[in-house]
Amino acid sequence: MSERTERRTGPRAVRGDKLDQPQEQRARVLPRLTFSQEAFGVLSERFARLMGTAGFLIGMTVFVAAWILWNVLAPARLIFDEFPFIFLTLMLSLQASYAAPLILLAQNRQADRDRVALEQDRARDERNLADTEFLTREVASLRLALREQATRDFVRSELRGLLDELEDRALIRNADDSPAPRRAD
Repeated sequence: MSERTERRTGPRAVRGDKLDQPQEQRARVLPRLTFSQEAFGVLSERFARLMGTAGFLIGMTVFVAAWILWNVLAPARLIFDEFPFIFLTLMLSLQASYAAPLILLAQNRQADRDRVALEQDRARDERNLADTEFLTREVASLRLALREQATRDFVRSELRGLLDELEDRALIRNADDSPAPRRAD
């Protein structure tokens, strides 16, 4: 054992200095507060949305102007922040120190939503491309099959040609045997 362990007594003497073993649980004086990440994120988005409005900017401008006017024009006994307006600066700095991380949290959540939407769009586009390629192959195979298929007009023209050929043969045969009969057209 090390020197530190030898000096200690009790059950922690053996396990306290070993890094591969967990420390004993300590009793908590205050209860552990837990926050829902989703609820806190929604709150930060609402706050960021509020801070980005014209109403907030106008309200903040009115507040600062009223603060300055009160502390410049009020009687001496009612002034609570003299000319350098240090307390006003402290209040604005405090507001900014809370606003910046909340706005960043809201932006991160929006970036996560955008990333998920982009991945879904990409997957949908890939499915659409695959479907389009499949349909293109199907249309091409149908065209090839139709080229080999006899259409109605093709069959009619072939039958007309055969009929004309048969009529010509019949006329030739009839001309050899006897005078050709008249055709009624």
